[in-house]
Amino acid sequence: MTLPSRSVSAEAAVSSIRRSAAPLRHQVLSELRLSIIAGRLKPGARLVERELIKMTGVSRTVIREALRQLESEGLVTIIPNKGPVVRELTKQEARDLYAIRAVLEGLAARLFVENADNLQIETLERALVAVGDAYDRGDPAEILEVKNHFYDVLFEGAGSPTLQSMIGMLHGKIWRWRALGLGHPQRSLERSQESMRALRVMLKAIRARDTGVAERAIRDDVTRAAAEVMRLLPEETTTVEKAAEGK
Repeated sequence: MTLPSRSVSAEAAVSSIRRSAAPLRHQVLSELRLSIIAGRLKPGARLVERELIKMTGVSRTVIREALRQLESEGLVTIIPNKGPVVRELTKQEARDLYAIRAVLEGLAARLFVENADNLQIETLERALVAVGDAYDRGDPAEILEVKNHFYDVLFEGAGSPTLQSMIGMLHGKIWRWRALGLGHPQRSLERSQESMRALRVMLKAIRARDTGVAERAIRDDVTRAAAEVMRLLPEETTTVEKAAEGK
């Protein structure tokens, strides 16, 4: 099998970068990451430096820094003699990442119960209301954004910078699967309600300072999210790496 020759030749895939207060490299990284997560840059697509420079209007150095970061997040892989390409999704990787996510987020819920003050609990409550509102509107991009905020509040309230850093790295790797689960046309209609019920159980347990129930609730929700992603992914996924090896 030959490596797909697709590249980011369509300018719609990546927008030009508008100058803002945020560091330029962060803007470029965010735009490329979102293009991959949203599917504008397809799995197997080549990321040609000169095309990215033309599309974004930034320097080669900035593009290379962004690609290195995306490689560390598992969104991009470097193929010898081909350069960077968008990584394809594999079920085994999804299983591993969701299993790790369940453990780490369960620990975060437990630590939140132990360490968060009343103000942080109230902030988490408001964040969950925003998640419910986003689910009602049904915009996958909005849902992903407000759920990220919900988790940020949870992880910060856990009071462990080390855990927060580890979960941040994990979420960088798992974003594509979360986006797949939220935006797939065959997504289960019950999944959103199921997730909200689990998070409400967790929040109720947090109010009651019940570490065990809070931890189990979010771990169960992550397990169900993993099952949904497994259902939506193709039965057989051919990776870019195998294609490069001629397998």
